Amino acid sequence: MSISQEPIFQWLSQYAYEPHMVYLMVFAVMLASGFGLPIPEEVTVISVGLLSYIGAHPSEFPPPYHNAPVVHGYEAAMVTLIAVVAVDCVVFTLGRVFGRKILVMPRFKSIFTEQRLAKINGWVQKHGLYAVFVFRFTAGLRFPAHIILGMSRIHAWQFALVDGIAACISIPTQILLIYHFGEPILQVFHEFKLWIFWIIVAVLAAILVKVLIWPRFKR
Repeated sequence: MSISQEPIFQWLSQYAYEPHMVYLMVFAVMLASGFGLPIPEEVTVISVGLLSYIGAHPSEFPPPYHNAPVVHGYEAAMVTLIAVVAVDCVVFTLGRVFGRKILVMPRFKSIFTEQRLAKINGWVQKHGLYAVFVFRFTAGLRFPAHIILGMSRIHAWQFALVDGIAACISIPTQILLIYHFGEPILQVFHEFKLWIFWIIVAVLAAILVKVLIWPRFKR
């Protein structure tokens, strides 16, 4: 299905010439997505990027009136990045404050399955702070993982720093590429997504070897 047919894009595109409304809705959508609702974060990011492309090309997409305000690419990238990291930090804080109470709430029982918790705990215990980076790219595990990370010994500033670095890799990059090149760049995203994933895995593996394994080998 084309991105133009996605409900999120159709919803946001109604306010293509009301950028402040778009940014407000981005925060709302990211908040819902961050709490585990089935709203793909990637679709929202791409939608914002396309709206910024529309605003940058008035000859292709004539505005409703002269000097109509538009969604600006760099502004949209910054707002979306802040929204993503802020929501992640909110979820982390809930895990820190409420802990295991969240795990037994009826609303979240279907999310905190034994299999999922075992997987998350295994990653956190084995990789510690590096798990924050990985979970930023795993949509299905992001909400429960951030709750568990909040219950761990990882400091809030450490979580915010690593999560922010991971978000900077994907969020502004996608929006700005779409802002400059439009919808055709989405095919490139699709073709190279697996390559990017394996590059990230390789980089993480190199970091783990350097930090965890190599010092022990030297000793």
